Formats: sequence, structure tokens, C-alpha cells
Amino acid sequence: MEPRNQTAVSEFLLLGLTDDPALQPIIFALFLSMYLVTVLGNLLIILVIGSDSHLHTPMYFFLSNLSFTDISLSTITVPKMLVNIQRQSKTISYTSCLTQVYFALVFVGMENFLLAAMAYDRYVAICHPLRYTVIMNLHLCVLMILFSLCISIVDALLHSLMLLRLSFCTDLEIPHFFCELAQMIKLSCSDTLIDNILIYIAACIFGGLPLSGIIFSYTHIVSSVLRMPSPEGKHKAFSTCGSHLSVVSLFYGAAFGVYISNEVSDSPRKTAVASVMYSVVPQMLNPFIYSLRNRDMKEALRKLISRTASLP
Repeated sequence: MEPRNQTAVSEFLLLGLTDDPALQPIIFALFLSMYLVTVLGNLLIILVIGSDSHLHTPMYFFLSNLSFTDISLSTITVPKMLVNIQRQSKTISYTSCLTQVYFALVFVGMENFLLAAMAYDRYVAICHPLRYTVIMNLHLCVLMILFSLCISIVDALLHSLMLLRLSFCTDLEIPHFFCELAQMIKLSCSDTLIDNILIYIAACIFGGLPLSGIIFSYTHIVSSVLRMPSPEGKHKAFSTCGSHLSVVSLFYGAAFGVYISNEVSDSPRKTAVASVMYSVVPQMLNPFIYSLRNRDMKEALRKLISRTASLP
């Protein structure tokens, strides 16, 4: 294949999940439904937290930011796929593709660090309850959000700048429904050794550190809970962590599944299907997990519905 400099590349082809025309309407309806549920569900979480003063705590502050991140991540990937299906087109411009890569990395990184921050919040609440309000003050919470955002932006910017130096071949087909960093690197005709090394280093640092923090937090949480003499106290402590543990398991389980699929599967389409479990499904399910498993959220939601119903 004859290499072309990236300045000559005007667009890529997103192959999506299937080429079967009969399945396109089904996929469109499915992803449209998932996207609407994701946006409306996470917006409702933000609205409920903002409207109830009892939820103005660090845990729900992080949760509202997580909901905003979920909306943003889904908006980066799904609408373009829906537009392409509607227009019966597979093209995405070079600029739009790089934009997708950049913002997808930013919001995935944000989700990583937010889950770690929420785990630390639960660690302080359970292991150091008397000092909780002193440690988890508003200043620290805002700093943690800003730190997460800055680190995620730097990581995404570094990967995006590395992509800009690559030349691409005449085969510009991306076997996914959105522009994914690893798939774009595979299309390059340039030497991608540095890019691949950077991906592994970034994954270890920006993925490994938050996950290590989560494991550290829950190790100490379990140890503290098991030392509690009261069964009611143990149940209450574990119940405050149940929703977060479910979200963590879903997020990292899906990410691990995508990694395994990339390593063992020779079918790009199977990898694309696996990526849906990482980039779409967790963001859709998070509102249900927190609203159905969290007593405070359910009570605040009932209050909001009652106030709304009582309006003239």
C-alpha cells in the first residue's frame, strides 16, 4: 500500500457493528434508545442531587460529576453513529475522528479518577468517620475534580499529538462505531512503536493508579467493617458502598473484557461489539444502579416527583 501523509487524509470510514442492511434499523433503534436512557437517566441524577440539600455531600458531588462524564462520553461516540446509519454513510472527517479520540480519552480518564475519588470518600467515611467532614471538605473535593480533569486532558493531548505525526495508508477503514485510538494506530503506515509503548505506559499509570487506589480503599473498608461488633453497623457500612462497587465492577469488568477481546479475537467486528460494553452500557446502567440501590437517592427522587406533581 502506498502511504499518504496525514495532511492528505480527509476522512475515515467507520464500519460499525455490521454490514447487513436489514440490521441497520434495529441497531439504530437500539443505540438511540440506549443514548436517550443514558442522557435522561444521568440528567435526572444531576437534577435530583442539585434539588435536595441532603445530598449536598462529597459522595453525591462526585456522583453528579460522574453522571456528567457519562453523558459526555456517550455524546462523543453514539450520535455520529446514529447520523451515519440514518444517512447510510460510513464516513467521518479526519478532524472529527481526532476529536472523538481526544474527548473519549478525556472522559474515560475522568471516569477512572472519579471512581477512585468516590472509593476514597467511602474509605474516609467508614474508616475515619469522626474526621470525615474535616478531611472531605469542599476545597479537597474540588481539587480532586480539577486534578482528575487536568491529568485526563494531558493524557488525551499527548496521545492526540502522537497521532498527528502519523501517516496513514490508503486503507482507512476503522472496524468500530467510533474512532478508537488503538484502531487508528493500526491503520498507520508509520513506525508506531513509540505510540504503542505510550499506550501501555499510560494504561499502567492512568488506569493502574486509580484501580490501585480503589483496591486499597476497599481493602481497608472491608477490614474496618469486619471489626464492627454490630451486624446492623456492618450492613449499613456495606450498603453505602454497594452502588459504587457495582459501578466499579461494571466499568473495569467491561474494560478488561475489551482488552481480552483485543488480544484473543481475530475479528475486528467482535472487538467492536465488545467495545460497546465498555463505552455505552456502563454509562447507561449507572443511573439505575445508583437510583435503585441507594435509599437516599430514591427518597430524593420521590420528593422531586411529588414537588413536580404539585405544581399548577
